[in-house]
Amino acid sequence: MRDRDLYARILNLTAPWSVADVDLDLEAKEVRLRLDVDAGADLHCPQCDAVCSRYDHRERRWRHLDTCQLRTILVADVPRVSCSEHGVLQIKIPWGEPGSRFTAMFEALVIDWLLEASLLAVSRQLGLTWDEVDGIQGRAVTRGLARRKVEAPTRLGVDETSFQKRHEYVTVVIDHVKGHVVEVGQDRKQETFEAYLKSMTVEERACITHVAMDMWKPFINAVMALVPGAASKIQFDKFHIAGHLGDGVDRVRKGEHRALTAAGDSTLSKTKYLWLTNPANMRRDRWREFAALRCSTLKTARAWAMKDMAMSLWNYRSRAWAEKGWKTWLGWALRCRLEPMKKVARMVRDHLEGILNAVVSNTTNALGESINAKIQWIKRTACGFRNRVRFRNAIFFHLGGLDLYPESLKATHTTS
Repeated sequence: MRDRDLYARILNLTAPWSVADVDLDLEAKEVRLRLDVDAGADLHCPQCDAVCSRYDHRERRWRHLDTCQLRTILVADVPRVSCSEHGVLQIKIPWGEPGSRFTAMFEALVIDWLLEASLLAVSRQLGLTWDEVDGIQGRAVTRGLARRKVEAPTRLGVDETSFQKRHEYVTVVIDHVKGHVVEVGQDRKQETFEAYLKSMTVEERACITHVAMDMWKPFINAVMALVPGAASKIQFDKFHIAGHLGDGVDRVRKGEHRALTAAGDSTLSKTKYLWLTNPANMRRDRWREFAALRCSTLKTARAWAMKDMAMSLWNYRSRAWAEKGWKTWLGWALRCRLEPMKKVARMVRDHLEGILNAVVSNTTNALGESINAKIQWIKRTACGFRNRVRFRNAIFFHLGGLDLYPESLKATHTTS
């Protein structure tokens, strides 16, 4: 088989395209393939597929998968046609996507690598610039979002995640049924989440059954304003409540530790993580070691007992019993004279209905917390992002459940 026929088979070229020449340049470590289109072939408008007259041609170059250790470059004079309806346009080419300087197969390779490694690592290993790899990722996300079926979620999660330091955040909306990110907002304002909710019809918003979130007021206000029956659908995240309770216990510990240390008592020294560790995750020997502390008369022990009781209240399934249990806990916590715990209790009291909704339905935003952790991993591996557009693209690329691959490869590549 001749080299031109071999590459034509590799590229899956069919009429009117063919490989006209193969040039091996060992000094440049490249194989350059000259591709030609038959002079008498019908040329079609890329928009309406109508047969059009040739207008002119432009030389274009694309990088393809390497041939052994050599870079493979495709070179072609791509015709432009004059369409009576759409004007002068470049015809479609079978080996690449419009606007890309890489073949579809090469873009698929980059996408596969980006799913496994950071953008910088992929650019270094494949000999590409950072902007070239970022462009491939951006085109993949654009394709994926264009192909995504518009289905309004019925169970939502919404959370903010840090974009940069100095309290820079984006809003992440999650479909709890599919487990995918469905929207990334530019900030964490009420208007941002409202814009997403307004993208649904009134009927679709009425079909929402759960909205899991933390106690960020703008998110609450957006749901209350736009989701019918919102008061019974807002679910405050168990892990968010646990975080506030743990922070309250730690503040009590810090204050008591300073007082004890000043009196020469080191009882609370090196005990921080004993108080903060979930008992279900604590080793048996550590639990026995912790027994003397948690059963003591320390203020921290009392604060920990409040936290432990509050977490046990999530096991209720009857709303009436759950409400009774939480109100009993509130009575204890609000009279405890431990200001950090009283502060948490006041917060719980002000958001009790949403907490009861989450308790009875057994809804958590654990998926949201997991996705948030993955987003932070994406940010760390990228060493941060210069703008929100690229941050948004990275989130959708890894967590959007999108079909990322070029159209010509859909038969050989599954969705990401």
